[in-house]
Amino acid sequence: MDGAAGAEGAGEDTEVGEVGEVAADAPDAADRGKGTHHVQSLERGLAVISAFGPDRPQLTLSEVGKATGLTRAAARRFLLTLVDLGYVRSDGRQFSLTAKVLELGYSFLSGLSLPGLAQPHLERLSAEVSESSSLSVLEGGDIVYVARVAVSRIMAVTISVGTRFPAHATSMGHVLLAGLAGDALETYLATATFDRFTDRTTGSADALRAELAAVRETGYALADQELEEGLRSIAVPVRGADGSVAAAVNLSTHASRRSPEAMRAELLPPLRDAAGAIEADLGAAAPPRA
Repeated sequence: MDGAAGAEGAGEDTEVGEVGEVAADAPDAADRGKGTHHVQSLERGLAVISAFGPDRPQLTLSEVGKATGLTRAAARRFLLTLVDLGYVRSDGRQFSLTAKVLELGYSFLSGLSLPGLAQPHLERLSAEVSESSSLSVLEGGDIVYVARVAVSRIMAVTISVGTRFPAHATSMGHVLLAGLAGDALETYLATATFDRFTDRTTGSADALRAELAAVRETGYALADQELEEGLRSIAVPVRGADGSVAAAVNLSTHASRRSPEAMRAELLPPLRDAAGAIEADLGAAAPPRA
């Protein structure tokens, strides 16, 4: 592996690579406001890991460089270091992540009480209605799945804990965005790209703002084939002990199985019951107030 990767970086390894290494820790214009503690090489190493994703499971050295803005020599050094540490593997030309990267998020997930509290309720909910259920939180402009029970595969993309989707195109995203404070929501609306996944995707800040107002009024969100053709989902908020929206829980189904009206009639009541049960457990687990 080292030989093949070295061959791809030949001609720019020693001098350019050494300059790239020095530059990795030298502050540039984008980093001058980050404080003297900022370690740019760590930031760039994490950027290399983040370059991979569901739509890019394998990348060449050049593709990693393009995705991260690193030179080929610098990208090669970061990739080979990650190979040495066991986070990346290579067939000599393409690189891919290994399962070891899950360890980077394990400490967060294992210390987070919400997924563990929610899981049994999701299992009961899915068993009751025979549909897949999930729990997610908001991170930036995405929802991140933190718990899930799948009873059937209805999406082209496999969903698991850690999967991310743009918030504007999902029922759980609408619920979570509706729970944001005014300033936080306006910041999101001003920076969101509103990528369209189907012709039903909410495609503008004004359209989403109107949808979120309806979510606040009704207490639920229904996304009808916004993320993928044939996929319908319905979501409600899970509130923490302080009353703020801590997460969202949903049920998803294929459009051929249930109409939007049937989802409201058949899935919304048990979904709300499950959210209430999760909230009760969250309240019981919360530390007593001083």
